[in-house]
Amino acid sequence: MISIIVAISENNAIGFENKLIYWLPNDLKRFKSLTTGNTIIMGRRTFESLPKGALPNRRNIVLSKTGKPEDFPGADLYPTLEAALESCKNEDGDKNEIFIIGGASVYKEAYPLADRLCLTYIFDTPSQADTFFPEINYDEWKETLHEEHEIDEKHQHRYAFINLERK
Repeated sequence: MISIIVAISENNAIGFENKLIYWLPNDLKRFKSLTTGNTIIMGRRTFESLPKGALPNRRNIVLSKTGKPEDFPGADLYPTLEAALESCKNEDGDKNEIFIIGGASVYKEAYPLADRLCLTYIFDTPSQADTFFPEINYDEWKETLHEEHEIDEKHQHRYAFINLERK
């Protein structure tokens, strides 16, 4: 199964200057819970934005046409999304659980292939954003989870965890 995991705002903003726009501890916990023990695929800039490099207890795959393996310690390197996905196939030809974690160009390429979207939807439009998630055609998806959360001492914005599965 190919899942895209992303935190998006009301205008589909996902980042600014290679950083996440929103700091939501519960979103980070959800990300860790869903991706641990699975494969994560990301672009070069997303890998470079990780504060401690490769994420533990996951197979990390970085997409880069020009990078060298030594540039991405703890991660496997592939030149294309197609090659990375091919590497995820097991002996039966089935794919393991795969999470696409960014950035924008990887999301755009993976969107037509995705079986599931794991969204953290933030009820806000940021004042600054330079990276956006592709427009979601909700007619293609069936909602399987919708869990709203209010502002609290650790979360400055209302947000919802929403899972969509392709129809």
